Parts: sequence; C-alpha cells; structure tokens
Amino acid sequence: MHDAQYDLIIIGGGAAGMTAAVYAARAGLKTTLLESNITGGLVNATYTVENFPSYPSIHGMALMEKMREHVDSLQVRVEEVCDITRLELTEDIKRVYKEDEVLTARAVILATGRAPVSLETPTPCDQVHYCAICDGAAYKGKRVLVVGGGNSAFDESLYLLGMGVEHVTLVEKMPRFFAAQSTQQSLLSHENVEAYTDTQVEDLYVEKGELRAVSLVNSVTGERSRIPVSGIFAFLGQKPNTALFAGQVELTEDGYIKADARMKTSVPGVFGAGDVVDKPYRQIVTAVADGAIAALEAERYMRAKA
Repeated sequence: MHDAQYDLIIIGGGAAGMTAAVYAARAGLKTTLLESNITGGLVNATYTVENFPSYPSIHGMALMEKMREHVDSLQVRVEEVCDITRLELTEDIKRVYKEDEVLTARAVILATGRAPVSLETPTPCDQVHYCAICDGAAYKGKRVLVVGGGNSAFDESLYLLGMGVEHVTLVEKMPRFFAAQSTQQSLLSHENVEAYTDTQVEDLYVEKGELRAVSLVNSVTGERSRIPVSGIFAFLGQKPNTALFAGQVELTEDGYIKADARMKTSVPGVFGAGDVVDKPYRQIVTAVADGAIAALEAERYMRAKA
C-alpha cells in the first residue's frame, strides 16, 4: 500500500463535486475526485432538466456529461467506481483509505449526495427499480407499478409511458399526491394510467425469479387488491450517504452534514457540498453553488495554514 498526496480530495462526483473540482483546479490546487459509481450522481437519472440556467431543456445525463468535460479539460484526476474503505478526517492531514492506496490531503470536500429509499416488502424481488431512465427499457409493452406521489414518481411515469410501457399503476400512501399540478394533469389524463392514494404495497408475487403481481392495501378501508405487473419503480425519497464519515463530522438527526454558509463542517479542513448537506432546497443549481463555495473556502483554509 502506498500514499498519494494531494492538496484537496473531493468525495462524490455529482454536480456539487464536479463544480468543486473546476474551482479547485482553477485555484491551482492539486485535486482528485473520487466517485463510488459514475460521475453525475442522481442528475443522471433525471429525464428532463428545465430549470438549469443556459439550458431551457436538457437530459440530466447530458448536462452531467457537459460538466464532466469541463472537469476533464482542467486535467483533474477523476476515479470512478472507487471503493473507499475508511476516512480519517480529524487530523490536519486527512487520509482516505482504498483497498491498495492511501490518499492524503490538507482538505476534503464531502459531496456524497443521497441514495433512493428502498421499497421494503416481505418478498424480495429483482424487478424493483429506482430509475426509469436506467431500467425502463426492459418494460416496453408491459405493465408496471410506480410507488410514490411526488414529482419524481409522476415524471418517471410519464417517461415510462413515452418509451412504450403498456400501463402504469401509481400508488401513494398519503391521502393526496404531491407532484406539481401540471404534471399530475399530464399523467392522470392518460388513458393507460390508474392512480390511487391511501394505498401501499403489501407484498409481491414472484414465480421462478420473475415478478407476476403485487398485493395492494388501502390504509383507510383495509381493502386489498392484486394487480398483475412485471416491474416496480419506487420513488420514495432519498437518504444521505453519510455512513462513511458518521462519527467524525457532525450530522443532523436525519444524517445530513451540518455545514455553515461557507460549507464548513464541524471539522477544520472538511467541507460539505450538495444534497448531503442539511439545507432547505436541493436543486442542481444549489449543489453547484455549494461546490463553488466549498472549493473557494478550502483554498482559503489551506492558504491560511501555509
């Protein structure tokens, strides 16, 4: 095992992490960006982005590809599918442990984002998904269940119908849907859509590894129904990816990083950015702003320590 030394290590390659990489590189910091999957984060799973300045409408993955091109143009070292085993953040020199390497840096930006909340059912099933763009193509001409009543559930349902899914049943456990009214109207007016509130998934019916049907229960009436579906797409919200550094950086009760307006965490030299930070709004533009601030403050921190 050998050491690799940097000025700044960025953990997480979504919009916040890549923006931080751009600002750090322009500040002359020797920087590496580590991503557990592929760069782009949850934005990759967004079919249409219509609120990012400069692009009236763009596919989320295409937007992230543009951002990655900017990072690469500045020759920042990026490592995807990176398995970090341990972090040591509390000392002046921060250490990031991988299987065959230890990375050290004077500052770290935590931009690890969030992950989808899992659909919990008594019967496990391989046909439960959390990204229509990633996994929807396999269900062309088939019936699917969408779980959730927010914007993501409605947007992804429209995407599934647009790519040829035969029928969508959408269920929300709360008494009403929470998606924007215009989006609700677009989906609920579709002839191949059924939608129910006060309804939860009770269990799945799986035969020879394939999903055949789901059992639904109405939480008000207790009425149960069984509907045939070949796949499930769950959009139940997200939870912060903070397990890697829990106990080192102060977190909220919900597991989000506590950071101030300058993205400083409870540990000197460690900064938060993006959806993993406790804040009222989580949009691509707010993640970009966080990344810029975190990188600028990291550079100022190192300059003060020099």
